[in-house]
Amino acid sequence: MTHEEKRSFLIERLLAEQPQYRPTSIPTDEGSQKRLLRSLMNVRPPKPMDEDFLTVQDEYLREAAARKHITDAADLAPLEPGVCLWQGDITALRCGAIVNAANSGLTGCYVPCHNCIDNCIHTYAGIRLRLACAELMERQGHAEPTGQAKLTPAYALPCQYVLHTVGPIVDGPLTDRHKQELASCYRSCLALAQEHHVDSVAFCCISTGVFGFPKPEAARIAVDAVRRYKNDTKVIFNVHNQTDYALYRQLLG
Repeated sequence: MTHEEKRSFLIERLLAEQPQYRPTSIPTDEGSQKRLLRSLMNVRPPKPMDEDFLTVQDEYLREAAARKHITDAADLAPLEPGVCLWQGDITALRCGAIVNAANSGLTGCYVPCHNCIDNCIHTYAGIRLRLACAELMERQGHAEPTGQAKLTPAYALPCQYVLHTVGPIVDGPLTDRHKQELASCYRSCLALAQEHHVDSVAFCCISTGVFGFPKPEAARIAVDAVRRYKNDTKVIFNVHNQTDYALYRQLLG
């Protein structure tokens, strides 16, 4: 199958397994097809899928990743020993592990095409990631606590692993507990990376999106936590915009 044929195959299979979406007509243009595929993956609950679908999905997503500009963590210059700052798409970074700012359910964002990092990571890893997270949560038997971390394979992403951590939600004044929980996210991820011999970890700006943690204080806590708890693991602070880049640049080096 060509890349386009794989995309059509995946869309048709996802529409067929969800009766409420079967009447949906498949658009003809590439951009609309990609949005439909992503939406169907986003809303799909974590239930088994046959290996034929999963094989085609993995091939399609890896081909899509190859069409992006993949950045290798080994090529990033450190601003201080073992610590880098990089502005870019974390799903296009080749490294040991990337950090997902997850919710307490840990199975990803179910809002179609939502722009949060949780949605992006689950989309480009493929539905195997949601299945793996659901298995973890079933064994655990309760919601993921704030400040801890879980590790899964990265599946179709160019990195090896995904570290899932739930940051604090700030819906009022910032408290010492919020700060301690955010520092715990970084500490837990670094400890889990060391336990699994992960050579590099890329951190997103945990809790600074819809979770409402003030960005300047979050950046300070992130840098301080990495300096305190970092071992031989290379750390990359990943940012998306110039405002965040400037915050970290002032703190590093």
